[in-house]
Amino acid sequence: MSHTTASTSAKGQKSGPGLGRLLLEGRAFFALILIVAVFSFLSPNYFTVGNFLTMASHVAIYGVLALGMLLVILNGGIDLSVGSVLALSGCVAGFLMGGVTLQVAGVILYPPVWAIVVLTLVVGGLVGALNGVLIAWFRVPAFVATLGVMYVARGVALLMTNGLTYNNLSGHDDLGNTGFEWLGFNRLFGVPISVVILAALAIVTALVLGRSAFGRWLYASGGNARAAELSGVPVKRVQITVYTVSGILSAIAGLVLSSQLTSAGPTAGTTYELTAIAAVVIGGAALTGGRGTVQGTMLGAFVIGFLSDGLVIIGVSSYWQTVFTGTVIVLAVLLNSIQYKARGRQG
Repeated sequence: MSHTTASTSAKGQKSGPGLGRLLLEGRAFFALILIVAVFSFLSPNYFTVGNFLTMASHVAIYGVLALGMLLVILNGGIDLSVGSVLALSGCVAGFLMGGVTLQVAGVILYPPVWAIVVLTLVVGGLVGALNGVLIAWFRVPAFVATLGVMYVARGVALLMTNGLTYNNLSGHDDLGNTGFEWLGFNRLFGVPISVVILAALAIVTALVLGRSAFGRWLYASGGNARAAELSGVPVKRVQITVYTVSGILSAIAGLVLSSQLTSAGPTAGTTYELTAIAAVVIGGAALTGGRGTVQGTMLGAFVIGFLSDGLVIIGVSSYWQTVFTGTVIVLAVLLNSIQYKARGRQG
């Protein structure tokens, strides 16, 4: 009888922590379900397919940035320049859409949209590589390096536009540069192209992290860079690569946002770097590096996006929106701390 009682007690002790661990590790998913349930109750316009697709197209911008931020944070770094690179990329695309004047030949070239996209991605990649080189080779702390590049990228965007906005990026049929709005307005089987792009990028990122040598190198270097380097991991190359990819993803987000707005301005993407960091943290990644998943980051991006759009739909002041978003971030960091301390005790 005593043996049975002890066994039952042990099962009870296991089931309690098991449920708690499930709630803790699945907090982003449960938070998203709660947000959808609450706002569906508060507004009849929230729980509709059309609204979900619209909100998802907004989330796509944050999600693409968050994927790049996830790679950087897994490496134990931070990238504060993603919002500014987004703005710079949009301005580069807007500038090229307006035509490039060749004074020597006395002509104006209007590049096709595919060339504009490629050149914009190159610009984003170069800015990201600059971050990586500063951090990997010159040992500049990631916070300082990306903060400086953030100001430089935003300043270049302001200089390019003189503080103004490139409007009407639809192009002209007779100039052969139409189609830029395709990213922002077209749909594939009813799903916005921006959401399709986010899904494709998320799948590729998950495959790279889970099934490639680079993914293993990234987790190893983020967990303990010195030990990884002694084990033969090319730590510097990994650092430069993740910041370069972050820059490219920021450029993609800039192209999608500019396409959705059919305009590009130097002030776009302000504070988006904080939103990207928040999405990664809410998704369960550790800011110390080496821990985090694509699935969690995507859930984090949707939590922020659906929360923000839900507050707008029910008419909550933008000031309160900031308060709610900040509270969610603080809670996410607190829960991350509890989760990883619990794992440490079990280990």
